Amino acid sequence: MSQILVRNLSPETVAALKKQAKDNKRSLEAEVRNILEHAASEAMSPEFRDFIRQIAAGRSRMEAFRDFAAQMRARSGVQTTDSAELIRQARDELDAKFR
Repeated sequence: MSQILVRNLSPETVAALKKQAKDNKRSLEAEVRNILEHAASEAMSPEFRDFIRQIAAGRSRMEAFRDFAAQMRARSGVQTTDSAELIRQARDELDAKFR
């Protein structure tokens, strides 16, 4: 697990966090972890959250990323075309033009 250190918090902020932790029957560390995890989770799209879960579950990063990229393309509504197909089409048009 990773760790972070947050410096220069005001005494009022620390006191508020301690009170919130006590109200939720958690340690200060557990309360801050909960707040940070919730904030990070809310900032992520559902697709990205699923991507992270798949990697954490042991799926290869490349396979998980391919699925994630496909979901993002589908979500964007933008159709993509294989560049090889576009190159082939351009060559065929040039060939037809110069015959």
